[in-house]
Amino acid sequence: HRKAAGDTAPRSVYPAMDLSFMDSPFGAREEDEFSANDGPDALDAAKPALLGPERALAPPMGAAQEHMKIVHGTTTLAFKYKSGVIVAVDSRASAGAYIASQNVKKVIEINEFLLGTMAGGAADCQFWQRYLGMRCRLYELNHKERISVASASKLLQNILYGYRGYGLSIGTMIAGWDHRGPGLYYCDSEGTRVEGNLFSVGSGSLFAYGILDSNYKYDMEFDQAVELGRRAIYHATHNDAYSGGTVRVYHIDGKGWKRISEDDATKLHYHYNGQA
Repeated sequence: HRKAAGDTAPRSVYPAMDLSFMDSPFGAREEDEFSANDGPDALDAAKPALLGPERALAPPMGAAQEHMKIVHGTTTLAFKYKSGVIVAVDSRASAGAYIASQNVKKVIEINEFLLGTMAGGAADCQFWQRYLGMRCRLYELNHKERISVASASKLLQNILYGYRGYGLSIGTMIAGWDHRGPGLYYCDSEGTRVEGNLFSVGSGSLFAYGILDSNYKYDMEFDQAVELGRRAIYHATHNDAYSGGTVRVYHIDGKGWKRISEDDATKLHYHYNGQA
């Protein structure tokens, strides 16, 4: 190629590229075809992620749950008293009318001063409370102080509220000790968060409440508080077919949490009946 006189700009020897395909990366599909009414298909993974995660959840979870009625069974409780917090749980996992396990650990150790309980779907509770433990550790590294019980429970509530309607099944108590003393909050998969002195969650909670309401006093001594938690869980395992296994009792105070006892529910039955 010859340059014209006075033309100093270099000229390419290659033809210009046709970039018109970038204006429509999905070919001839019109924009209105990406409406929210479309169901998921094999090409969903290739579409822009701006359409939101709800496209992957079809049919709506309300309709799906009609065909997936899961029967949950457990008994967990926690209460504050003058020296700390008592957390007591059973260990039975049920799958409908069947006992899936007698050795489920329903207390999740979030950190040295925080405990969470499991009621609802075991996988949901374990995953999100372990995730909460990671977030609490990141908070501690960023702020150079331990997260409070209120902040940890609020963090979990914000997470669960964002997934409301997505089919999670979680009913948990976040118990711990911070600079304000003992703390206890109830959180669930509907985004609920309630502070209180006494909670019981699960299919056997009505039986546990019967013992707790009759004997709970805030100014109890340590031995009385431990025995109240143990006895309440035992009565729930005795009257509720979906609760049973081992009765575990934890205590939380200014030094952190400590596992106090693990007792077989059958042995407790003979122990308490022998006292009667």
